Amino acid sequence: MPRPLAPLLIALLGMFTAQQLLAPTLGSLSAQFTLSPTQLGLVFTVGSLAVTVSSPLWGWAFDRFGPRPVLLAGAGLSLAGLAGFAAASVLVLDETLTPALTFALALFFRSFLLGAGISAVSVAALAVAGRTPEVLRTTAVGLVGAAQGLAVVVGPVIGGLLAVGSLLMPVYVAPVLGLLFLVWVLVAVKPEAVALPRPEVREPPQELVRVFGVGVLTYLSFVLVHLSATSLALDRRLSGESGTLAVTATVVVLAIGVVLTQGVLVPVLRWPAGRLTQNGTLIVVAGCGLLAVAGSTEMAAVAALVLAVGFGFALTGFFAAATLGAGPGRLGLVAGACGATAGLANLVVPPLVPVLHWVSPVAPVIAAGALAALAAGLALWAPRNVTPAAPQSSV
Repeated sequence: MPRPLAPLLIALLGMFTAQQLLAPTLGSLSAQFTLSPTQLGLVFTVGSLAVTVSSPLWGWAFDRFGPRPVLLAGAGLSLAGLAGFAAASVLVLDETLTPALTFALALFFRSFLLGAGISAVSVAALAVAGRTPEVLRTTAVGLVGAAQGLAVVVGPVIGGLLAVGSLLMPVYVAPVLGLLFLVWVLVAVKPEAVALPRPEVREPPQELVRVFGVGVLTYLSFVLVHLSATSLALDRRLSGESGTLAVTATVVVLAIGVVLTQGVLVPVLRWPAGRLTQNGTLIVVAGCGLLAVAGSTEMAAVAALVLAVGFGFALTGFFAAATLGAGPGRLGLVAGACGATAGLANLVVPPLVPVLHWVSPVAPVIAAGALAALAAGLALWAPRNVTPAAPQSSV
């Protein structure tokens, strides 16, 4: 692991874990907040919108001011969002707030502030990973993805355990954890600790269009699979006594598999970005095919494992290729665009899943496979004999 990246990975893991602590309690709290299903959906939608809009702005700030100010601002906004949501939760249970004000506070603290703050931490970590030498680039980028994925796995587990004692316990613990990692950023992330050597530009700027085309298609496929895997596992072909087991196996294998692929397999293989993207998208196509025909819990778990490896390769390759195509002074902007890509997929896909599932329970998985196939075709279509762009001078 590149040494300057280590404190950022710890900050990323900690802040995302604090965010994910709330996941197991949001459904129950929404009843206490008197939020309708539509309003609860808007809470998640506005959060994704905040990530989409703020990520490019954080990228610009990274290029202009450096990593530490962006990390501090992001950690501070995340802490404010977590603390504000905790305070609003207490006031709701005391019946101090009206339903309209409750909904407004949930949107402001849980969606807007927390979404914008957490995206800053993610953009800064990815941009610093983009400063590593090319031979270590995929390893560094993979570790960033693994840290986020690990938080998505362990955060809800910890939150669920805390909620056994009290529904509000995860809500109280989350801002405490956010405060601890804000202090960590203040102490451990210093300007000189993230001043890594600037890489040369290996690809012409127009290559970023193709790279981001692959990235958008891959992310759309990833969110489709993630949201539809549960409903497909509960389909009549997997229903009955094994229905719950099928859901658990599919979701857990997919989540943990992506983490292990990005955090272990990618560093071991050390494939270049292009190879990761090409092989990853093709593996995703195969995984979607397996999931579409899965008729047992075991088959669904195998399909989830194949998909995890494919997405772990493809998303790491996308991020690494994007940073390789950026000039030394534009890594933050490219990292912000990568964050916006993820946010955009989470905005576009959720409304489509129920429609596709109404057509057929397997339709979302087929659509995900089609998107992955398009991404694979675009990844395999690489211009030949391209003259590398000259490195940009530092400002």
